[in-house]
Parts: sequence; C-alpha cells; structure tokens
Amino acid sequence: QVNLMESGGGSVQAGGSLRLSCAASGRVSFPYCMGWFRQAPGKEREGVAIIDTSRRLETYGDSVKGRFTISKDNAKNTVYLEMNNLKPEDSDMYYCASRSPCPNERMTGALYKSWGQGTQVTVSS
Repeated sequence: QVNLMESGGGSVQAGGSLRLSCAASGRVSFPYCMGWFRQAPGKEREGVAIIDTSRRLETYGDSVKGRFTISKDNAKNTVYLEMNNLKPEDSDMYYCASRSPCPNERMTGALYKSWGQGTQVTVSS
C-alpha cells in the first residue's frame, strides 16, 4: 500500500503562485507515475499534471500548460507542482495520485490506485 500526503494548498489572488507537494510512503515501487488531479463538487475530475519517474516524461492538462510545472525528487519519493499565474478557475480540491507501473492513459484518474486526501486551492479575482 502506498500512502500519499499532500501539502501546500491555500488561498491566493489571481496572478499569484502556489507550490503543492506530495510525499509517497509505504510500498513505493519504481518506476511509477505520480501527479495531480483536481475536482470541484459536482464537476468531473480533471487531470492537471503527471510525471513518469522512469522517463522524466511530463504530461499536462491543456488548461494549465505554460503555467504549471511538475517536478520530482526520487530520493524523497516526492512530487511538486509549481503553479504560477493562477486564475480563479484553478480553484479546486487538488488530489495527488500514483500508480506503478504507469497507465497508458496517464491523465485518466480512474486508472490510479493510490490517492491522497486532497488539498484546497482557492484563487480570488
């Protein structure tokens, strides 16, 4: 079992930045995919960014390309999401997810087996 712990959410004004962290513990197997999804009440879950630890391959959702950057620290089993130029529509609960091995469709949340509790991001206009 893999346990995921998110941190770094909060409230910012539009145009601001936040950095999310997700630390994995437990039975972490390399290589794996790890990253972020977001979901607001009544809305579908959206893939934000995923990183493949074996190939350093990053995948981003269209709505965050050019503004968000995902990175990893394999030694710490931790993934980071740097969010810049935040917009009110980025306000959501952000969830960390992981799976080993990586699924073919990296941005499909249903294919991930381990999930964190979520961290809230609120962007005011």
